Amino acid sequence: MSERPSRRGFASRPADPEHWIKAADSASRDDNAAGFTARLTIDVTPDLRGRIKIAAFQRGITVADMLRELLAREFPTTPGDRS
Repeated sequence: MSERPSRRGFASRPADPEHWIKAADSASRDDNAAGFTARLTIDVTPDLRGRIKIAAFQRGITVADMLRELLAREFPTTPGDRS
């Protein structure tokens, strides 16, 4: 049988891990954002998920925006923090 052709470029990662992890946020919603976002995944009960969605709807904002604000209040930046 013949050998398969090499596909090295298909899923190659950049040499610099910071460049690989960070991607520019082209549609930044918050002017205070550092220009990059990171996805955070948590497990919640279906009941809690429903309450979160209802609260966001009642406030007229998205769940993501509401949780970003909540996390920013709970974990404010302090002098010396890296942005």
